[in-house]
Amino acid sequence: MILGCTSDAGKSFLAMALCRALSNRGFRVAPFKAQNMSNNAAVTADGLEIGRAQYAQALAARVEPDVRMNPILIKPLSDVRGAVIMNGRPAPEIEAIPWIERSQFTWPVVESSLQSLIDEFDVVVIEGAGSPAEVNLRASDIVNMRVALAVGAHSYLCSDIDRGGSFAHLLGTWLCLAAEEQALLKGFVLNKFRGDPLLLGNALSWLETKTGVPTVAVVPWIHHQLPEEDRLIVRNADRASLPSISSVCIGIVLYPYASNTDEFDVLGSVDGVSVETIRGGGSLDGFDALILPGSRNVAASIEWMRSVGIAEEISAVVARGGSILGICGGMQILGHSIGDPVQVEGGDVVGLRLLGLTTELAVEKVTRLFHGNLKDSHAEVVGYEIHHGVTTLVAGSRAAPIFDLEGPDVGWKQDGIVGVYAHALLEDTNFRTWWLSTLSKRTTGPVPSSSLASSSSSSSGGDWAAQLDAEFDRIAEHLESTGFVEFVLTAV
Repeated sequence: MILGCTSDAGKSFLAMALCRALSNRGFRVAPFKAQNMSNNAAVTADGLEIGRAQYAQALAARVEPDVRMNPILIKPLSDVRGAVIMNGRPAPEIEAIPWIERSQFTWPVVESSLQSLIDEFDVVVIEGAGSPAEVNLRASDIVNMRVALAVGAHSYLCSDIDRGGSFAHLLGTWLCLAAEEQALLKGFVLNKFRGDPLLLGNALSWLETKTGVPTVAVVPWIHHQLPEEDRLIVRNADRASLPSISSVCIGIVLYPYASNTDEFDVLGSVDGVSVETIRGGGSLDGFDALILPGSRNVAASIEWMRSVGIAEEISAVVARGGSILGICGGMQILGHSIGDPVQVEGGDVVGLRLLGLTTELAVEKVTRLFHGNLKDSHAEVVGYEIHHGVTTLVAGSRAAPIFDLEGPDVGWKQDGIVGVYAHALLEDTNFRTWWLSTLSKRTTGPVPSSSLASSSSSSSGGDWAAQLDAEFDRIAEHLESTGFVEFVLTAV
C-alpha cells in the first residue's frame, strides 16, 4: 500500500510506476483505491464508472480496468456535496447519508472488492487517499489504515520533498498512527527530490532513529505525461512557455466542477499547437480555439462563466470566427437550454445559445463506451460517455451530426462550433487530427496536417495510447533505479 503525508504527495504516480514495474517482472498486478474523490472518471468495458487514476493504473499493470479497482467514487457537486458512485453506478441512497455514518454501508463493498482482487491477482497495489494522519476522519475511514489493517498490507508512506517539510510530515504522520498501524509501515519514500542527495545529510538516519522505519527510496523529480488524478496540468512539451507566432493557441476553460480534464493532456504535445488554461475573466482575443470540458454541475459552471465575463468573451470568439469544442457538459453549456425537471443538478438553466441544441437532464445516467465513424472522413473514432442528459436539435437548428451512427446522435457541428457527448475523443488520433485540421490561425492559415498527425515532436504515429504505454515503462524504469521495487519484493 502506498500512503501519503498529504494530497499530491505522489501516491498515484508511485502506484502507477509500481504496477508497471511489477508487471514487467512477470507478476499479474491489480491496482486498488477504496474511495476516490475526483470528477475525472472513466468507463470500463462493461459500462461501469471508475476513477481515471485507477483506470490508468490498470493500463500500467496491463490488465483490463475493473470497477473492483475503485469501488467508491465521489464526484464533487459543490463545496459540501458530492455524487456517490458505488460499484460503478450512482448511489443516491448513500449520498443522502451523512459522511461520518456512511462507512457501515460502504465498507462491506470495499472489503469485498479488495478481497476479490487479492484472490485473483499475484499482487495488489493499494493507493491511500489524502493522509492517514487525519485523525478526525479515523472513525469513518474506509480508504487508508482500515484497508491496510484488513489485509495486512505492507505499507509505504511517501512525502513530497519538493514542497519542503518532509521530515516533519513523515514523523508527524507516523506519530498519528496507532501502534498496530505503525507496525505495517515498511518504509518511508521521499518523492519529487531535486538537487544533490548529499543535501539530505543525516536526516534519514535521524528519522529512522525516531521511528524505527527506514527511508527505502529517494525518488528524483521526473517530468512525465501521465494523467493527473483530479486536475489538469498543461504540458507544452519541447517548447517555450509562451506560444510561438506560428502556433494555434487553444484555451481550456476550467470552470468550477470541470470534469475529465485529463483527456486534454495529449494536446500539450502536438506540434503547431499551444495550450493554456483559462481560470478567470479577461479577454480571449489571443485564442484561436476554446475547449469547454465536461462539468459535474453545469448550472454552477454557467453561473461562474457569466459572473466573470467569460460567457460574453466566448460569444465574441465565435463572432470573429474562432472555433469552440464543447465536450459533454461543455456541449450542453453551448446549447440553448438545460432542463432539469428532476433536480439532478439544481434546476433549469439557460445556455450560451451558440449551438442549436437543447438538453434535458434525467435521473438515469448513461455510462458506455463509444464507437462511431466521422461523416467527413468515415474514420472510426472511440471514446466513452458519462452523462445524465438527453440532447436534441432545436427547431431550425443549423447544427449537423458529425458521426454516422445507428442510434441517437451524440455529436454536432455548427460552423466553427463542435459539440460531442463522448469523452477521450482527443486521445483518438482520427478525431484529434480531424478537429485540429478545422482550426486556422488568423495570421498563418491552417495547421499543417503532417504536424497534426503526430501528437509528439518525437513521434510520427500520433498514437496517444502507445505514447502513454511508453511513459509507463519510463516511469517504471525510473522507480527501479531508486531500488524501491527491489525493496518491496524483498520485504514480501
